[in-house]
Amino acid sequence: MGISSATPRIPAGPVLRVIRQRALQAAAVVLLVSTACFAIIQSLPGDIAFRIAAGRYGYDQVTAASADTVRAELGLDRPAWQQLLDWLGDLAALDLGTSLVTGASVAGELGLYLSSSLQLAAAALAIALLVGATAGTLAASRPGGILDRITTLWVSGARSLPPFLLGLVLILVLSVHLGVLPAAGHGAAGNIVLPAATLAVGLSGLFARVTRDTVAQIRQSEYVRFAATKGLGARLVFLRHVLRNAGVTLLSYLGVQLLILIEGVVVVESLFAWPGLGHALVHAIFWRDLPMIQATALALALLVVALNTLVDLGALALDPRPRRREVVL
Repeated sequence: MGISSATPRIPAGPVLRVIRQRALQAAAVVLLVSTACFAIIQSLPGDIAFRIAAGRYGYDQVTAASADTVRAELGLDRPAWQQLLDWLGDLAALDLGTSLVTGASVAGELGLYLSSSLQLAAAALAIALLVGATAGTLAASRPGGILDRITTLWVSGARSLPPFLLGLVLILVLSVHLGVLPAAGHGAAGNIVLPAATLAVGLSGLFARVTRDTVAQIRQSEYVRFAATKGLGARLVFLRHVLRNAGVTLLSYLGVQLLILIEGVVVVESLFAWPGLGHALVHAIFWRDLPMIQATALALALLVVALNTLVDLGALALDPRPRRREVVL
């Protein structure tokens, strides 16, 4: 049974249930990610105080005395469990602390990084959905045709090409040889094109395949054939019945791919020097800047939870069937 074209009002019950479940998930994520980040940093080789001092003063200026000063100042000579409890206590008070390297407020810097990452992720998703959904819909109109075969090849190629390799190819072709787009940076309108395209290629191939299979299946369903027998035109049948039913599947699949998108953001931001959460995380790990590492890792993890919450709410808006079952029960 398909989804009707009307959009009923979403009752408060299902929305509150989704928000409550995601809030509990967010709390568990905060605890697990914070503890895991702390344990990983503590297990890394090398002197953490020396790395922090190098980040502050430069490697040429670092001495054993400066490293000891940093260790005493930050309490790095205390037991690890005390340091972890202090961090969790500050986090419970919504205090992300200050950077061990720059001395700046982590919350202030995190806001700038988060804004840049959201901008890049939104651009990549928009490109991937536009290209992938359009190609998948056209391929579904003639299964086994030339466009369908091209889409299949495109999906295989896009998934087999790692983002960092694709990014390097785009830089060499479009920046080095053709000179039409900047290779790295932030601020100009053209700076976002290459990193967004690098993220979008793999996702667009997946969206094309899911859209193609879903639309082809829906076109063969009984409710679509029944709508056509009522005298509705092909365009109206597509908009009212095919598009919305396909949107539910595509939206649910989008939630599954968010983790891949976040993972790609870390790699792509570092490659293109895009000042987002991934770029900040890599540099923080290099300098052993524990507050910045934990804050950026938490932001990336909570971003996945928040986006999945939006996906769940969007699915409730598109598909009234779970709400109807709840009312019947």
